[in-house]
Amino acid sequence: MSAFFEHLGIVFFTLLISIALASVICWFLLQSERATNITVHIFSEIYSIPSLALFALLIPLLGLGNKTAIPVLVLYNQYLLIRNFMTGLQNVDKSILEAGTGMGMSKRQLVTRVQVPLAMPSIIAGIRLAIISTTGIATIAATINAGGLGKILLSGLRTMNTYKIIWGTILCVIIALAAYVLLRLLEKKTKKYSAYNQTPRS
Repeated sequence: MSAFFEHLGIVFFTLLISIALASVICWFLLQSERATNITVHIFSEIYSIPSLALFALLIPLLGLGNKTAIPVLVLYNQYLLIRNFMTGLQNVDKSILEAGTGMGMSKRQLVTRVQVPLAMPSIIAGIRLAIISTTGIATIAATINAGGLGKILLSGLRTMNTYKIIWGTILCVIIALAAYVLLRLLEKKTKKYSAYNQTPRS
């Protein structure tokens, strides 16, 4: 089970760093839709690079293990997170933002008290996709000694041990499926909240 908890640790720390970085980037991108499109396009190009190739590029700079694996996983997550975060933030009804401005809210207050709560369904969808993506790509990180469930899968493939291959796959599916179900439920609840608060009422 140590490999399972190693994998959870990689996913957890990657997600924390990814969300923090994406949040900072999105704060600056709120100023410009054009900058948003350019940034999303850049990260989509990075996302299209095969993970092994990106690991190989960074190993000479960062070395083997999580020192390379986590930065690569964080880079991949930026595309999923920024795209979904900005979609939610930009789709908030403009009349609601105008009303907030009229009430004397600052830009920071508008973002934290109005846009983020109403964009929460899209934000949670991005986090859900990032967890699933990270869980899968992190198995490949075992090729650079990052540990986790990929270590079991690689060992099983090398020795043709069906038990290890199946067991490693099942544990990966458990992580991804648990995250999907829990965040999907949360996403549905926040959608109801968002829809209610953006519905005009007399």
